[in-house]
Amino acid sequence: MSGPFVKICGLKTGADVAAAVEAGADAVGFVFAAGSPRTVDAVTVRRLIADVPEGVLTVGVFRGQSVDEVAEFAAASGVRAVQLHGEEGPEDFAALRAAGRTLLRATANRVEICGEYGEDLLLLDAPDPGSGKPWNWGAPEFVAPRGRWLLAGGLTPATVAAALRATGAWGVDVSSGVEIERGVKSPELIRAFVAAARG
Repeated sequence: MSGPFVKICGLKTGADVAAAVEAGADAVGFVFAAGSPRTVDAVTVRRLIADVPEGVLTVGVFRGQSVDEVAEFAAASGVRAVQLHGEEGPEDFAALRAAGRTLLRATANRVEICGEYGEDLLLLDAPDPGSGKPWNWGAPEFVAPRGRWLLAGGLTPATVAAALRATGAWGVDVSSGVEIERGVKSPELIRAFVAAARG
């Protein structure tokens, strides 16, 4: 990997996935949580990731779903990683570890170090996840975690480079910041985001 780790999330179409992979994204994310304009089903995701290279991590995103449901969707879709947004504890991460998947923990709370719950990657989301509103990275209450963590929330091609400089994040995650309308990705914005993050 050259430069920061980049995850493009909330993908729903073959064109979205192809744009992210061709732009050089390290991970592509698919939302299984209900109630989002980006939600997709396991059958669709299995088809979308069929041609994703081994070196690109495929991530299923879950919120408030049981460990059994997460495991079922992950198996049915074929994703190689799961990202949990919710009240899951270390025991839930341990239960999902058994399948050998990469584990991501998403939180909007202050976290001192990645790995506290047994996750491989920590995703630090903005206080209002999915809103497109960023952290105030310069505020005294913003303290960067230690370890491998991704900054998310309100990032765009215009702000990602400054956000990386300000926070020292190991990587970044974007969804709404590469959309032309809610839930609709732009291949041009995806390419611009990856280029800006790496620039």
